[in-house]
Amino acid sequence: MRHPQAAGGAAGQVRGAGPETASEPVLETAPEPASGALAEGNALPEEHALPEEHAPEVVYERDALLAEAVRRVLGSTGAYAAMMYLRSRDRRSLVLRTVAGVPLSIMSPFRRIAAAGPLPVAVCFRTGRSVTLADAEETMRRFPQLAVGLPYDFVSAYVPVGHGGERFGVLSVLWPASDDGVPPQEGGQLSAVASRLGAGLSELAAAGQSVEAEGEAAVVELPPPSVPSTRVGLFDWDVATGALAADVRFREIFGFGPGEFDGTVFCLTGRIAPGDVPEFRAAARTALERGEVLAARVRVLGPAGRPYPVELWARVPGAVSEGGTHLVGAVLDVRTLTAAAATVERLRDGVFSLDPDGLISYVNRAAEPLLRATREELVGHHPWEVLPWLADPFYENRYRAALLSQQPTTFLAARPPDGWLAFSLFPDAHGVTGRVVAAESPPGPAEPLTGPDAGGVGSTTGVGSATGTGGVGSTHHLLQLASALTEAVTVRDVCRAVAEEILPAFGGQELAIYGVHEQRLHLVLQAGYPDGFLDGFEGTPIDARVPGAETLSTGTPIFFESVRELAAAYPGLALDEMGAWAFLPLIASGRPVGSCILGFDRAHTFTLEERGLLTGLGGFIAQALERARLYDAEFALARGLQQALLPHRLPQVPGLRTAARYLPGTQGMEIGGDWYDAIVTGADLTLVIGDVEGHSVAAAAAMGQLRSAVRAFASGGEPLGRVLVRTNRLLLDLDPGLLASCCLVRLTPADGTVRIGRAGHLPPVLRHPDGRAEALYAPGGPLLGVDDRAAYPVSKLRLRPGSLLVLYTDGLVEDPAVAIDQGVDRLRAALARGRAGEELEELAERLLREVGSTGRVDDVALLLTAVEGTGRARGPSTFVGVDGDEG
Repeated sequence: MRHPQAAGGAAGQVRGAGPETASEPVLETAPEPASGALAEGNALPEEHALPEEHAPEVVYERDALLAEAVRRVLGSTGAYAAMMYLRSRDRRSLVLRTVAGVPLSIMSPFRRIAAAGPLPVAVCFRTGRSVTLADAEETMRRFPQLAVGLPYDFVSAYVPVGHGGERFGVLSVLWPASDDGVPPQEGGQLSAVASRLGAGLSELAAAGQSVEAEGEAAVVELPPPSVPSTRVGLFDWDVATGALAADVRFREIFGFGPGEFDGTVFCLTGRIAPGDVPEFRAAARTALERGEVLAARVRVLGPAGRPYPVELWARVPGAVSEGGTHLVGAVLDVRTLTAAAATVERLRDGVFSLDPDGLISYVNRAAEPLLRATREELVGHHPWEVLPWLADPFYENRYRAALLSQQPTTFLAARPPDGWLAFSLFPDAHGVTGRVVAAESPPGPAEPLTGPDAGGVGSTTGVGSATGTGGVGSTHHLLQLASALTEAVTVRDVCRAVAEEILPAFGGQELAIYGVHEQRLHLVLQAGYPDGFLDGFEGTPIDARVPGAETLSTGTPIFFESVRELAAAYPGLALDEMGAWAFLPLIASGRPVGSCILGFDRAHTFTLEERGLLTGLGGFIAQALERARLYDAEFALARGLQQALLPHRLPQVPGLRTAARYLPGTQGMEIGGDWYDAIVTGADLTLVIGDVEGHSVAAAAAMGQLRSAVRAFASGGEPLGRVLVRTNRLLLDLDPGLLASCCLVRLTPADGTVRIGRAGHLPPVLRHPDGRAEALYAPGGPLLGVDDRAAYPVSKLRLRPGSLLVLYTDGLVEDPAVAIDQGVDRLRAALARGRAGEELEELAERLLREVGSTGRVDDVALLLTAVEGTGRARGPSTFVGVDGDEG
């Protein structure tokens, strides 16, 4: 709990929305007489105002700092990639904001990282110390979750970015795999860049600008490789007069020295190869007739009379009327590109290029017959998407391995119906250049499949199963499944993880998971089955003569490689259109948990490797399901206990309307110590709100005891101060180490009197009849459970008809990114925005939406009370103090 103003703050302090008049309610305190009016000019100063939507230029300034930092790192070190993570608004996550040198698609599993998690970015942020990982082995040993998501060999470093004790994020840098790890001389450079970036972000934060992550990650474009660039010259040609104005680069491309070009097209044509002059004039006519000409190629005579190619691009300016004779355009010196393309096209080997996202950007002629696809079919697509025999995830994994390790890699692939190809990948930060040649069939029993779905897997160290469903690609999915299951909490989480990974891993089309309840099988999850097909199997006894039950009763997996096999083993069993099945028992700690059914749309041969993987997978799923089932049971118990300890309904009191909400926490068992109550005490209504520290069944139990004690003390007519004193002593007797906050408000509808007592709790918020709202910082005592001699003063005020009082716990207003006072003011502002005729139930829902943090983990209690009727004092109240009835 976060409880500033635990002792109530200065006497009579009220944070309001604007100046008040003497006719408004006045907060009275015991220490000194009230002045008769609330202080004027009590609006929040600007530095405490709610953050508005940041202007685009503010975001650009922050992103410019991040882009400059990653460019500086890549320009001053041997690293090939750099990323910048910024803290989220609630500071519970680190969000990838800037990336350079590695495709965003590869980093997608790590775009948002829990700040409390086990990944190196989170550890670096929490500890403020740099983390370096020398190779894949160290990464696997220290951070296995990172190794599962990025199982590639690279060197990495993570440096905290902060200034003046405040951390803004983490700079992550990657180097090619090497035996030396992070170059020692580059550590100081990284620290300098991080320090400079931290200072810049600190300046933005001091100016009131956001330094938290917002929106999608920005990809920083790296400078192109240092190859001869294409020169471009510009011209303006009046075709009617022959006058031609050209810039310096244009004259250089055509070989004119200083003073040699006289500004006429006649002079220009003298530098064009004689055989190409007609083509040049034809291009001009085409441009005048059609409005433009694109990439018309002519040859220019070099100094020794040797021609070289240039391209002309021209158009008629828009301001020129139809039938004009004016052209503007550019000339491109394409000698370097033409020579490079011609060189690659002359090769007998297939050559292709992949951009950082794995899309094919170039294919030479020799590659087309090898891949049995045209350039038009290949360019702009992933090779594993347009070539079915490369569809196994292993091949995409080879591209990722090359890109992240920045090391060449080779592998074999089976091309149907009877061919093998050897691929070599050569990466840099801008993409991958590939080479493909015909290869001999590798030794061993595996043979390439015939047909469009073949997906043979090969590598420099061996060739996987010809089915492509039990090799490296499957292992990739199973590693992902293992990682997902370790994070799955509920049964639904487990089932979703299994469905997302197991079907693509083994090429299946149907999946069903059954759980055991009272010795019967009940469907937990299904994917791919026809509607209603599984209804007839619901509630099947576990000793029934069906494969889903027998695999569980015998504890042995059952595999059917064809419809004939299944029909022969189980005559009369209802079948759908699948062609092969695997039935897996789910047994955890010797106890039957359920069964898993995997279906294939055609006959399927289960290799020994596949059978072993599936059998082991069944045990893994069973353990995850059992753990999740226990969690779900504890969750249901905790939720039931929580609901039982809260009021089932609020009392109806003439002249008052009430509404309440409770939201459980979003982590753990979602049970906490927040509570609220409304107690009728004679003609009065006593409102109670409190918060016991902790989020556990123990905290909820203590909350139940405190709620009962407060209800008993208040129902007996005890003054509020005395109720808090007795509750404080009770808590110290129950558990000397437990703390709680509490706020009591006693309303008398007959005269509008309100008494407030606080024990370290956040202030109530009051909305006046005219719509203004203010926080009532009534003086109070310390948290319950701190001091057995503590006293709790009570303040008194009178309300006018139409007033609204809001009590709440800190889960509603706290946000780690801002001071809690700003959260209270956010509630005040949202309350002041209420529209005429808004019902209390609607208002409660709106406050939860508008005030609550999106990253909330704490539970929330909210209690609203509206004052109606007439007969209340309309002038300022007079000081009552702590007398006999509130002593």
